[in-house]
Amino acid sequence: MDANDPPASARGVILVGVQKGLPDAVLHEAARLAHDLRADLVCAHVDLERYTVGEHLDGSVLTRSVDPDLPDEREGDFDASLAAHIDDVLSGSGVEWTGRELAGDPGRALGRLAEAVNARYIVVGTREASVRETLREFFQGSVASHLAHRQHRPVLVVPLNPVAGDQTLPWE
Repeated sequence: MDANDPPASARGVILVGVQKGLPDAVLHEAARLAHDLRADLVCAHVDLERYTVGEHLDGSVLTRSVDPDLPDEREGDFDASLAAHIDDVLSGSGVEWTGRELAGDPGRALGRLAEAVNARYIVVGTREASVRETLREFFQGSVASHLAHRQHRPVLVVPLNPVAGDQTLPWE
């Protein structure tokens, strides 16, 4: 890096949606993009069992459980085992990252955080090409599709287990 280069925060943020079980390819692509652009990497996990009750200017959120028997409000703490996995995957990449814990609908939560941190790109992975995942996306919608249609940032969708061109998809 040249001494005249602006700090990474001035060059922008690459926001990547993460979850347990996410294939490492998504993290590798997000880290490569952050490295190439000399941008900060923010890994965001969305807890589907909580919803947002307050939001700070930096994009961090105050959440509450969707279970009425657990009415606790709390600041989202990034899962330690997920953080350790990200550290392992990104070790040797030269990319530093920060984690953000979000809540609610993944597409909306990632879009709000992208706005708060002024992300240059949002990186997400595809789902497994199975009938079960197709039905889930039919009823809940695709996070990538939601992001692509509801905010102005480019969305990089990392293909996972693509089906060969001559094969039919499970739902066809």
